[in-house]
Amino acid sequence: MLTKEQVIELLNPIKDPFLHKTFEETGGIEEITIKEEKKHVSVKLAIGKTNTAEQMQLQQTVVNVLKKAGAATVGLRFSQLSDEIIAEFQPTSDKDPSLLNGQTDTKFIAVASGKGGVGKSTVTVNLAVALARLGKKVGIIDADIYGFSIPDMMGVEERPKLRGNRIVPVERFGVKIISMGFFVEDNSPVIWRGPRLGKMLTSFFKEVEWGDLDYLLLDLPPGTGDVALDVHNMIPSSKEVIVTTPHPTAAFVAARAGQMALTTDHEILGVVENMAYFESQLTGEKEFVFGKGGGEKLAEALQTKVIGQLSLQQPYEEEGVFAPSVYQEDHPNGKEYRKIAAKIIAKYE
Repeated sequence: MLTKEQVIELLNPIKDPFLHKTFEETGGIEEITIKEEKKHVSVKLAIGKTNTAEQMQLQQTVVNVLKKAGAATVGLRFSQLSDEIIAEFQPTSDKDPSLLNGQTDTKFIAVASGKGGVGKSTVTVNLAVALARLGKKVGIIDADIYGFSIPDMMGVEERPKLRGNRIVPVERFGVKIISMGFFVEDNSPVIWRGPRLGKMLTSFFKEVEWGDLDYLLLDLPPGTGDVALDVHNMIPSSKEVIVTTPHPTAAFVAARAGQMALTTDHEILGVVENMAYFESQLTGEKEFVFGKGGGEKLAEALQTKVIGQLSLQQPYEEEGVFAPSVYQEDHPNGKEYRKIAAKIIAKYE
């Protein structure tokens, strides 16, 4: 009949199907019990992942090896190796490349508003471009699943490519971009409910080859619906920028998005007041088309500051460059976005 030493000798060369290391290297043989009278061998093995098809194949291999060596019956139990051992032996290609793995240095910034039409996506795009102009590695997730607009705003005409089973994001102006708009044909409406929305959002984090990012901006849908809740739950480290216009109603509604951030312990980086004024090119005078003071009142309510006020004007027209919502670096709003980006970098770094 087999001895414990012989069982160890037989099992030591067998490889863990996930770590591709032998049981001798991982210390995966935890217990061996032998009942000589029944020629029964019972073994407990620790492996990289349990309850999988690979575990079933490993079980068959172990049983065959032990029976061939003289065991009449074999009992097997499996447990999972400690996180430390898994981290030590896990092949680099198998390590979780997800931005949600808790091991990334990427800083997450969610851009939110209480209502639509205040220029939240415009702020997201130009803040991302401004951060890139300041030398940062930046990405955008267009998390506004129903109202995706980032690709059009940035003049993106190509689509993401596949590398293996991972999605390679499109890059423009030094910013990597992923959006629901890339996966919808002919601008079709998206008619999804919570669970499917959450799954798509998770895919944007886990299945996209982002590489090393300094900042990832998330363009949230307006309001406090399913997607915003999913983001708050998925990324507890995310900080928020709240976008409003000077109009009191917009600021009042935006306060809901801000309060949601505070309730879920997400720090608010500041308030951006979009369409704060119109400056006449003829007289240089500022006209406050949508009123005044909404941004300051919102910042006061959320115990934060106004970190930028943007004028109501279009980007310059550039021959051969199609990017309807991206302000040039020397544009007054481009300069203001640069200041906002610098303030955010200073808060983080």
